[in-house]
Amino acid sequence: MFRGRSVSLVIPAYNEEVTIRGVVEDFRGNALLDEIVVVDNNCSDRTAEFAQAAGARVVRESRPGYGCALRAGMDSAKGDILVLTEADGSFHARDVEKLLIYLEDAQMVMGTRTTKQMVEQGANMRFPLRWGNVFMAKFLQLLWLRPHEPRFTDVGCSFRALTSDAWRRMREQTRESGPAFSPEMMCAALQAGCRVIEVPVTYSRRAGGDSKHSDTLGRQIRTAWAMFKTICRMRISPRPAKTRTEARTDPSPR
Repeated sequence: MFRGRSVSLVIPAYNEEVTIRGVVEDFRGNALLDEIVVVDNNCSDRTAEFAQAAGARVVRESRPGYGCALRAGMDSAKGDILVLTEADGSFHARDVEKLLIYLEDAQMVMGTRTTKQMVEQGANMRFPLRWGNVFMAKFLQLLWLRPHEPRFTDVGCSFRALTSDAWRRMREQTRESGPAFSPEMMCAALQAGCRVIEVPVTYSRRAGGDSKHSDTLGRQIRTAWAMFKTICRMRISPRPAKTRTEARTDPSPR
């Protein structure tokens, strides 16, 4: 619980039996979290079993992909606030409070892994990947310069927090199944009139396995191209019209 609001942690997982227990146990030690939801995205190993044994609630999503897993997890989560993270141990529970504090001034708070002093030795944030994220983030920032004037340095960081109300407002604008869901979510939040801010988080070496989207230069290029196309599509797509009820209750700044 954070200042009277319940908090759910959502972790998408695909064959993460090596790391999932440690990740769940780390975040379970954070008293601000009311529940931990692990999304079993067609795992063929013991990820679900280990997650449940560590104290998480397991949700199953048969549609493959990072975006599909996160949508299922956020739809299932019961908290007033949703925190998203990875199953590989690259993010830490101690940064949850930082995201939640900044959520007092926004509807979504993004972590960024591009602050060099916060990237630990051995983390998968080498020069091309780091500056590729910065470039793509600045491209997104430029497209939404008016009227939002956002400030972004990372489109691929999956450690973020948002209100459940913000998720309901942006959900229908999301459709990506893979890693392009990350910038798509940022664009959808801006389209919905949400205030989105970014804060540095600690980024560590994966506790096990390799990234499924950025472990090789070829995958990095494919992921970057998918993100670029998604950002362009979201910018030229019409902003969804608000219902009369949403217009009356819209908490976004004017």
